Amino acid sequence: MKILFVHQNYPGQFRNFAPELVNLGYEVIALRMGNTNNKPMIPSSINGVKIHQWLPKMGTTLSAHPWVHDIETKLIRAEAAALACEKLKQRGWYPDLIIGHPGWGEMLFMRHIWDNVPEIHFLEFNYNSSGFDVGFDPEFSHFDWRENARVSTKTSLSLLNLEAMNAGISPTHFQASTYPNWAQARINVIHDGINTDIVKPNGSVKIKLAGRAKELSAHDQVITFANRNLEPYRGYHRLMRALPEIQKRCPNSIVVIVGGDGVSYGAAPPKGKTWKQIFLDEVINELDMTRIIFTGSVAYHDYLKILQLSLCHIYFTYPFVLGWSCLEAMAAGALVVGSNTAPVREVIEHGRNGLLVDFFDQESLIETVCDTIHNPQLTSLEAKLRN
Repeated sequence: MKILFVHQNYPGQFRNFAPELVNLGYEVIALRMGNTNNKPMIPSSINGVKIHQWLPKMGTTLSAHPWVHDIETKLIRAEAAALACEKLKQRGWYPDLIIGHPGWGEMLFMRHIWDNVPEIHFLEFNYNSSGFDVGFDPEFSHFDWRENARVSTKTSLSLLNLEAMNAGISPTHFQASTYPNWAQARINVIHDGINTDIVKPNGSVKIKLAGRAKELSAHDQVITFANRNLEPYRGYHRLMRALPEIQKRCPNSIVVIVGGDGVSYGAAPPKGKTWKQIFLDEVINELDMTRIIFTGSVAYHDYLKILQLSLCHIYFTYPFVLGWSCLEAMAAGALVVGSNTAPVREVIEHGRNGLLVDFFDQESLIETVCDTIHNPQLTSLEAKLRN
């Protein structure tokens, strides 16, 4: 059986799944966007999966109406991906199954290259002009019909992909619920998975981080927070505003914050600023910066070590995509204090495998985090998670 994976940044969510199919004896090819001048270089294969690349043939027309920029960009990607598939077809390669992430546009024309080949789409999140993440946080919410119209326009190609797919897989029930009712019968809730052979507790782990004279170990009172970027969608502002009081109540604690300065989701910060610096500046005069480590983006093996030595991991999010760091922290044995939002409450049952607090309740976040450091009962829950 021949299987084609399509993902702009392969492996992405298929990092565990695709290699297993190779191990089962299937012929697996992945199609992803290439890098101009191949920098950084993309390998020709990853864990037995052969990598084929596509490059856009043109850029987005910036002089066009801004609401169609996203649509045109996705059409450009879809055409480039289809041309790469046409070359595979001309060489005589025909997949029996296509599995892909439609979010960037590449899946749009697969059926025009190989008709009658079934498609499974990875459905991460369907943006809506109201509800879910939109308007959730009053601090960053303001009604503008133009923004709602832009989002409605943006989702139009998503509807075409839903028409084309034979089946969809979505990581959580909440994420599946963001799609139209007429598509629900074809959506299966199957998380992309955490490899627990790799992500697991390690009580002897140690790590030396920049700015620290001593190594950190699981014996230290380490509080962690990790996201691709530090931004409001993932509750970074809630964390920073809680830190002054957490430091006062937990004078031996060390806070490790992993994440970049960019924007993955939501609105960009004011020009020339970053969300990281905006909310750090808001409380910096109240903080002991010798006990806070901003690592920036880190290598995956170092990221896992940070989770393994964490006594308390804070995972906050708007009602949005469930980030890997939530489940990876749980798998690594950290006690997760999560926001009581969808889809976090699908994976954390309060008091059993983690703790939940209201996203906007600052005092509850402070008390819960400090309790994980000082309360023997909660420490015993954390010990059970490590075992």
